[in-house]
Amino acid sequence: MKVPRPTRGRGSPLRKVLSVVFAVLIFYSVPLEWDVGENWPSKVIGLAAFVAGVGGLIWVTWRHVRRYLEEPAATGGRVDGILLLLCVVAMFFALYYYRLAVQYPGQFDGIVTRTDALYYTIVTLGTVGFGDIHATGQAARIATMIQIVFDLVVIGTLLAITSSGLSRRLAQAAAQVAPAGEPPGEISDSLDTSE
Repeated sequence: MKVPRPTRGRGSPLRKVLSVVFAVLIFYSVPLEWDVGENWPSKVIGLAAFVAGVGGLIWVTWRHVRRYLEEPAATGGRVDGILLLLCVVAMFFALYYYRLAVQYPGQFDGIVTRTDALYYTIVTLGTVGFGDIHATGQAARIATMIQIVFDLVVIGTLLAITSSGLSRRLAQAAAQVAPAGEPPGEISDSLDTSE
């Protein structure tokens, strides 16, 4: 029988940071316009950064899945998994928005660079909507609606996981406080000193 490893506090923040770093590497280096031409060294470096980002993201995801399989009841592992999924999907939405804006200039007002697309994706995720970049075409509006629905589902899932973890911890704390043999929440007859 395998003994579960103690949870390491330092590994989780490092995995989160690495996930974001690898996703951003993929986002900024994915070759959307691939024409080797004269500037082939920068294309090769971009491709190498893309491969490193994909490889790193696969490695971080594998470590996360392995940790989750070892400790399936760990709330932190579930939250990490949802945040990793959110990070990856946000990068893919941003790539789609950028590619849509480049291919069909009338779809967005304000998306010119990849950073603009990433900014729009994060603003949409945060439900802020400053209005400086907005969808004007039908394809852009449909993609934005899909992202909003996805974001709401993810945020609802995060809240559900967090609240169930908190409820479980409160129930465990109440069980430790209750006298032996009595369910938590009931007043003990042994504490009645009125006789």
